[in-house]
Amino acid sequence: MSLPKAELHLHIEGTLEPELAFALAARNGVTLPYADTEELRRAYAFSDLQSFLDLYYALMAVLRTEEDFTDLAAAYLARAAAQGVRHAEIFFDPQAHTARGVPLAVVVDGLGRALDRSAERHGISTRLIMCFLRDESAESALETFEAARPWFGERITGIGLDSAEVGHPPAKFREVYRLAAEAGLHRVAHAGEEGPAAYITEALDVLGVERIDHGLRCLEDPELVDRLVRERIPLTLCPLSNVRLRCVDTLADHPLPAILDAGLLATVNSDDPAYFGGYVGDTYEALAEALHLDRETLRLLAANSFRAAFLTEERRAELLAEVAAYEFPDGDA
Repeated sequence: MSLPKAELHLHIEGTLEPELAFALAARNGVTLPYADTEELRRAYAFSDLQSFLDLYYALMAVLRTEEDFTDLAAAYLARAAAQGVRHAEIFFDPQAHTARGVPLAVVVDGLGRALDRSAERHGISTRLIMCFLRDESAESALETFEAARPWFGERITGIGLDSAEVGHPPAKFREVYRLAAEAGLHRVAHAGEEGPAAYITEALDVLGVERIDHGLRCLEDPELVDRLVRERIPLTLCPLSNVRLRCVDTLADHPLPAILDAGLLATVNSDDPAYFGGYVGDTYEALAEALHLDRETLRLLAANSFRAAFLTEERRAELLAEVAAYEFPDGDA
């Protein structure tokens, strides 16, 4: 769990633990439709991506003020530090908040207060990636993009694409990704989770993404696999999420070994850890047990996370050296 690693696929709204949800609800006068934290946890039995998203968006009602967003991010960073995270690239969903009447500045500045203290408090460098909801319109994404321009560069360093995948192909967001490239922002996108492998190809060709979030279904297209290997396009896999959302039956069935055997630049991440049963260190431990991964495979995954991250070369070299020097405690893996 303490192996140095980066987290590259993490939705900050998905770190809202039931205890914090109830605390924020009380602070903001929001009534949740659950008697207590245990009843809320029992609601985390999802049949598919949409059933998760329904609860995910409903619980966001407790996030109202800068302090709320600061507390949310601070809680995640403390948990991440305890699990070996040294760099985190954090997704957030501005449209899910502005649609509720929460100003964009409240969201970005609130998250930023926690991120600004992260290096000093936890030794974690951070990036903030603004995601567009793919089941919203392309026009809404463009409006959000323009509203966020004041924070580009220093605060927001990239854009992403998330939420319900099927029926919302990447090409729908061609224009906003073109503008992001012109603005010098990094570009990533969810593709090939529930959607087909063709969405991965489209995200590369039409959106010009540098990284594929999930990408689980790439194995269905051998030519795509060859391309991903050749171009060293990283995949940010989220195994616990895949099981909870029924993309994979059990963790023992996860295609991670086949993905690594194919030579793909795979990383392991937690996605929405409050909902899916564990943070990134927990994910490494669960994979090691379910897939019988040895120490060097875990070390490879950790090194891949830094190779795939949006880092300065100096910082990347520093973190890769930490991975190389790491000594596993007796009994691990």
